[in-house]
Amino acid sequence: MRLLSLTFAIAAVLASQAYAAPSTQNKVNLLEVYQFAVDNNADLAAAHADYQAQSERVPQARAGLLPQMGAGASNTSSRSKVDTTVGSTSTSRSGLVYQASLSQPLFRLDRWYQLQAAQAGNEQSALELSAIEQNLILQSSEVYFSVLRAQDNLAASRAEESAFERQFDLASERFEVGLSDKTDVLQAQAAYDAARANRLVAERNVSDALQAVTTLTNQDIAALDGVKHSLPILAPTPNDATAWVNTATEQNLGLQAINYAVQAAQENVKQRKSGHAPTVDAVAQYQKGDNDSLGFVNSGQPGMPYRFNNKAEQSSIGIQLNIPLYTGGMTSSQVREGVYRLDQSEQLRESLRRKTVQDARNFHRAVNTDVEQVQALEQAIISSQSAVEATQIGYEVGTRNIVDVLDAQRFLYAAVRNYNNARYDYILNNLRLQQTAGTLSPDNLQALSAYLNPDYNPDNDFLPPNLDQAIEANLRRR
Repeated sequence: MRLLSLTFAIAAVLASQAYAAPSTQNKVNLLEVYQFAVDNNADLAAAHADYQAQSERVPQARAGLLPQMGAGASNTSSRSKVDTTVGSTSTSRSGLVYQASLSQPLFRLDRWYQLQAAQAGNEQSALELSAIEQNLILQSSEVYFSVLRAQDNLAASRAEESAFERQFDLASERFEVGLSDKTDVLQAQAAYDAARANRLVAERNVSDALQAVTTLTNQDIAALDGVKHSLPILAPTPNDATAWVNTATEQNLGLQAINYAVQAAQENVKQRKSGHAPTVDAVAQYQKGDNDSLGFVNSGQPGMPYRFNNKAEQSSIGIQLNIPLYTGGMTSSQVREGVYRLDQSEQLRESLRRKTVQDARNFHRAVNTDVEQVQALEQAIISSQSAVEATQIGYEVGTRNIVDVLDAQRFLYAAVRNYNNARYDYILNNLRLQQTAGTLSPDNLQALSAYLNPDYNPDNDFLPPNLDQAIEANLRRR
C-alpha cells in the first residue's frame, strides 16, 4: 500500500523543496512573548498610569478631613475723614500685617462620605488594572496561537497545492498516452490553481499574525515554538458548568471591580444627601502688625483708631457652625443625580453578571466540544486519507474519475485544517474559561509551555504523529 507516500509524503517533499522551513534559531516561546508584552505593551503602561492617577483621589478626599493651615501678609494704606460737631478730622494709616489661620473640620459628613467613595473607587481601579493584566495573558496567548494556527494552515495549503500539482502532472501524463481525456487535465488544473490561490492567502495570514505579535510586544519576532501533538486534550476540571458559574460570580475580576463601583455610587449618594447637614469647624487666627493697620479703635472716641506707632497682636479661637438652609435647589438636584448614577451602576453590574454567567457556560461547553472535535477530526483525517487511497486506486483502474480523486483530496485537507483549528480552539477556550472564572494566571502559560517544541516545523509537523500506521490499520479493518 502506498498510504501516505501517495499524498502527504509526496506533498511534504515538494513543499519542502519549494518553500523554506522556518529557522529554529531565535525562536520565541509563549512565556517570552508574554514577558515581552508585559514589558512593552503600551495599553498596559497606560492602565498602570491611570491606576496611579485614580489612587490619588484617596489622599485628596482625606485632605478635606485634616487641618487646613495658611499664612499670609498684607500691606495696606487707608485714609479716613470723620465729621464731628466741632468740625472734621482726617486720619491716614498704613502698615504691614502678618496673619496665620488654622481650621480643623469637626463635623463634615459630606467629606467623610467622599473619602469612603474615593476608597471604594480606588479598590475598583486596582481590580480593573488586575483585569487588564489578566487579559494580557489571554491576548498574548491569542496572538501566539494565531501564528501557529496560520502556520499549520499554510503548511496544509502548501501540501494541498503540491498534491494537486502532482495530480495535474499525472492527469497530463495520462492524457498524453491516451489514458484520459482533456477534461481530466482541465479539472486537475482548476483544482491546482485554486489551491495555489489559497496558499497565497495563507501566507498573508501568517504575516498578519506575526504582525499582531509585534504590535503587542514591540518586538520583531519571526518564529515561535510549536505545540506538540501530545498536548493532552481533556475535559475541564471540574466538568460541571454550575461549578464554573459559581466560581466566576465570586472571582471574576470585572464583577469584583463593578461591585466596588456600586459601593462608590452608594457613598456618593450619601455625600450628596449630607449637603443638607450642618457643618462644624474649629477655627483659630493670629495677626501681628501695626496697630493702625489692625484697626484697633479708641474707646474714648468711638470709630477713631489709636494714634500709636507700636506693633499690635490679635488672636482668636472658636467653633464655627454653618447650617445650610437653601441653596437654590442645588443639593436636591445633586442627590437625584447621585441616585440615578447608583441605579446605572447597579444595572451595569447585573448586565455584567449575566454576561459572566453566559460566558462561563459557553466556554465550558466549548471546551467539551473541542475535546470531542479534536478526537473526531483526527479520525476524519485517517478516514479521508484512506478514502483518497481507495479513490486513487479506483481512478487508475477506471472505476473512479478525476473529480472523485480531487474531491477526496479536498475533504482530506479540510479535515487537516479543521483538526489543527480545533486544537488551537481547545487551548484558547480553556484560557478564556479560566479568565471568566477569574483564575487565569501566568501559571497557565507555564503549564502550556511544557508542550511546546522548539524544533517544530509546520511543513513536517502539521499532522498528527504515527498517522500512516493508523491509516493502514483503518484500511485493514475494512
